[in-house]
Amino acid sequence: MSPAERAFRALGLQPFGFQTEVWDAIAAGRSGLLNAATGTGKTYAIWGGLLNRLAGQTDPLAACPRILWITPMRALAADTARALQRLADSALPGLRVGLRTGDTPSTERARQDRMPPQVLVTTPESLSLLLSKPQGLQMLTRVMAVVADEWHELLGNKRGVQLQLCLAALSRGAASPLVWGLSATLGNLSEAAACLCHSVTVAGDDTSPCLVMAQTQKPLQVATLLPPQAGRFPWAGHLGLTMRDSVVQAIEASASTLVFTNTRSQAELWYQALLEARPDWAGLLALHHGSLDKAARAWVETATAQGGLKAVVATSSLDLGVDFAPVDQVIQIGSPKGMARLMQRAGRSGHQPGKTSRLFLVPTHALEILESYAVQEALIRGRIESRLPPQAPMDVLVQHLATRVLGCPMDSAALYAEVRLAYSYRQLSRQAFDWAIDFLARGGASLTAYPDFHRLEKDAAGRWQLTDGRLARRHRLSIGTIVSDASMRLAWASGGSLGQIEESFIGRLKPGDTFLFAGRALELVRVKDLTAYVRLASKKAGAVPRWNGGNMPLSTELSATVRDVLTAVCADLLRDPARPPGSPAPEIEALWPLLHTQAERSWLPAAGDFLIERYDTRDGAHCFLYPFAGRTVHLGLATLLGFRLSQRSAISLSYAVNDYGLALLVPREQAGALSPESLREALFRPADALAQDLLDALQTGGLAQRRFREIARVAGLVFAGLPGAEKTSRQFAASSNLFYEVFQKYDPENALYQQSWQEVQREECNMVELSQAIDRCQSAQWRWIALSRPSPFSFPLMVERLREQLSTEKLADRVARMLQEAQSEA
Repeated sequence: MSPAERAFRALGLQPFGFQTEVWDAIAAGRSGLLNAATGTGKTYAIWGGLLNRLAGQTDPLAACPRILWITPMRALAADTARALQRLADSALPGLRVGLRTGDTPSTERARQDRMPPQVLVTTPESLSLLLSKPQGLQMLTRVMAVVADEWHELLGNKRGVQLQLCLAALSRGAASPLVWGLSATLGNLSEAAACLCHSVTVAGDDTSPCLVMAQTQKPLQVATLLPPQAGRFPWAGHLGLTMRDSVVQAIEASASTLVFTNTRSQAELWYQALLEARPDWAGLLALHHGSLDKAARAWVETATAQGGLKAVVATSSLDLGVDFAPVDQVIQIGSPKGMARLMQRAGRSGHQPGKTSRLFLVPTHALEILESYAVQEALIRGRIESRLPPQAPMDVLVQHLATRVLGCPMDSAALYAEVRLAYSYRQLSRQAFDWAIDFLARGGASLTAYPDFHRLEKDAAGRWQLTDGRLARRHRLSIGTIVSDASMRLAWASGGSLGQIEESFIGRLKPGDTFLFAGRALELVRVKDLTAYVRLASKKAGAVPRWNGGNMPLSTELSATVRDVLTAVCADLLRDPARPPGSPAPEIEALWPLLHTQAERSWLPAAGDFLIERYDTRDGAHCFLYPFAGRTVHLGLATLLGFRLSQRSAISLSYAVNDYGLALLVPREQAGALSPESLREALFRPADALAQDLLDALQTGGLAQRRFREIARVAGLVFAGLPGAEKTSRQFAASSNLFYEVFQKYDPENALYQQSWQEVQREECNMVELSQAIDRCQSAQWRWIALSRPSPFSFPLMVERLREQLSTEKLADRVARMLQEAQSEA
């Protein structure tokens, strides 16, 4: 009996077929990717195989890391370590599992340096930091396997690229480690496996990573919580608090519930609303998001895992990895915006093999009822988003090259060969690599005169090294590729920490102002040394921290399903406006009054239609366009149209976007700029003009300049400051903007400057989807409708524009008045 089988028997478990398949693949020395639904046992599948392999090694309990387990979030590390240790205690007694993340105390890290555990649970950033130290490299020389947990979360971003480069460095050792990934929800599994295993399959001359698909299908039930009177359901809204009573009833009917929101501000408001509705749930209702203090998050995770809470209101901070077996249902507030996110969150319930995952969707406004139905249709059709790895981001490369030579001097040939083992850099040209080295060695073409940018130098053997102690210290403090908004510490004036909060939010407040945080109404006392001091407020809070994420875009797959569903429903309604045919889904029946109103006031865009609405208010002339292509595409289209229209004549134009369409607004005296002829000319441009026009438009909008700030930090151009003396967000922005302007004027071919434009095109505007959306609009029949009152489709776009101008309370009052007017009888 193998160690894994022995451990399974001790825990009363019977291995599934896919688990033994993984064990056999690992025993044969193969790397690969396991795809299995959340809660079906994929962690034990990989872990059991590695325990079997480790048990067969010489001296398996030697004091050195043999297995690295990479988690995408450090909040998952403790739970992961507990799960690994539980199986290891029965399979290989004496094996130690350790944690090494940004939350690990320095004393524990020092102890690990002296006596390393056999298994190290860590993050991409912490692994990169280990590679920057000679003693860290020495510690990792006997690693036999690396596991990338929740690989789908890392695959499509720069943190995943950072991990690729770390794996390439580890694969250059005497014995290349096995590499395995775990993925629950992903549309491009073959590419995901090839990306993760590229360094070891190339180094080992094996071009076919093993892809294991779990045959165990986890039951999933998805339903929509609909308002009692959907015909009067708000046409627009961000919080959806009109559904509070329905959510309370659903929580009451279940033993344990996770309530997911898409933003932290939404989580704060829903936590407060639920507690107001059920004061008796005090102590049984908890709040969890990434800005809360670590101790508070840990308490919630432990209490949930032990079944001690009735419900937890959470954000993506609880999306991944944490095993909450007692949770038997999930409630999603608002649209999940993507199928992978929905399945990931649904899997937090029934988190055991064979148990059913249950998820309720809670629309926050009427059009999200359509999305709720589209979600269920997409599940039936098997539409899951793909995540594509970034291709050769230069900022990550510059940072990694400095990291590698800081830990171990290397010559250019060795560095270039190693970097190309990473999938994202497999086609990196020698010219691009040499640019990165030159940039590190002398600051490139425009920063040669500044010693701080002469980071690398050659030793006597011709190897690159980073020997300046000050620059080395700065680099280690800057390691990391995901840059969040500048935040500051939030603490009680009487002592004690509450967590982190956006500096930009606190900057809008003055002492005495109140806001919600961690489920409490707080009053700002003072701001000092990057800390905001607060006390409990005696009056009702009037503001909520607005973290980025409120404008999460609808995924391409879900956007396509929404278009398909809307086309079918509109065709039915045009045939018989009285009621939907047959036995319609509850969502369609609930949505029918809104669509009927849309048809009466405007037009229902059936297949081959492109709807454009015009409406004049005291604010100006509004033009609403509905490509139904998702927020990101609509942002690019609005930017493009604004630029092209302004080329014809001088106009004062503003815009707003959502997942269904975009709104253009000009002063009433300039209404001619939004005529059908003007819009047709703006859209009907040659396809080859799209990229250049968009670049020219974005140049004036500043998107590339804002994107460059992250690139500058990752590449080490801008230093955020020493601990306790961090730069403010304004100082940081000013520094990065200065570099942007220098490169723009004196070094336009600078790879980092060029990268900012590439990222804007790919990530901010989604050029591929934008081009396809324009093609659909051009070939469609244009339906041009003049509105006498706002339509259900146009109303959310009007609210979207106001959201940027008004506080939460003022916006709610204004929207209520607008909605009453819009829904009133003519």
